[in-house]
Amino acid sequence: MSKIGLADFAKVEIHVGRIVQAEPYPEARRPAHKLWIDFGGKLGVRKSSAQITAHYSCAQLVGRQVIAVTNFPPRQIGKFMSEVLVLGVPDEDGEVVLLGPDSDVPDGGRMF
Repeated sequence: MSKIGLADFAKVEIHVGRIVQAEPYPEARRPAHKLWIDFGGKLGVRKSSAQITAHYSCAQLVGRQVIAVTNFPPRQIGKFMSEVLVLGVPDEDGEVVLLGPDSDVPDGGRMF
């Protein structure tokens, strides 16, 4: 893996947002949920498709704060346009566990 400098890292915009809506996405190739995440302020509500069904139901996701990369170009996932990349790490079985703050913080805050 190559190393990057602080200037490279600073180009990646990583913000906290709150999931305001979650729906199953049965048309996805792998089990996924469609998410609407409110980043507040200028970013507003952005959409994402996330393969997180092993650990999270749609009902469990609404109201949860998550961390996402907000400056990747939008990506078409089937018929759904994903606008941000929600971040997570794999558990021992390779299933995604979401990253998020351990205390409630203002939506839209940028990671530093």
